[in-house]
Amino acid sequence: MRKMSAVLAVLAVTLKVSAADTNAPAPLKISAADAANYYDQDVVVTGTVAQVTIRPTVTFLNLDKPYPESPFTIVIFHGHSQFYGDADALRKKSIEIRGEVKKYHDKPEIVLDRTNQLTVFGLTNWPAPIQPPPVPPATKTNAPPAAPETNLPEIM
Repeated sequence: MRKMSAVLAVLAVTLKVSAADTNAPAPLKISAADAANYYDQDVVVTGTVAQVTIRPTVTFLNLDKPYPESPFTIVIFHGHSQFYGDADALRKKSIEIRGEVKKYHDKPEIVLDRTNQLTVFGLTNWPAPIQPPPVPPATKTNAPPAAPETNLPEIM
């Protein structure tokens, strides 16, 4: 009976912690220009993609102004992100990105790791995930195909 009570107590604490996580307040929504005031904080940064720079291993999205005047940058490391969309399609789009603001070379940035961090306004079907190739429909029988002119099975 004591073991059962201990298990129930642990389960109750676990459920309480889980419920607290789901009821966490939404992060603060800020502009790209204000991001420098929120280093090491989880926020939602809003802005317009002014410049997209694609390099062999990394893509940069500069908000509101092109580099070097951009007040905020989104960094996408190729191969280390779930982002599979067309970054060029983001140019001039209004977006929101959620994450922890980090300081890099005295400028604020967020590294995009998951597609659910990014919300794009005015773009349908975003993000465009890579789709697996279509699977051909299963055949009901293993009979050879019918001859077109007779609709009877071909003899091989």
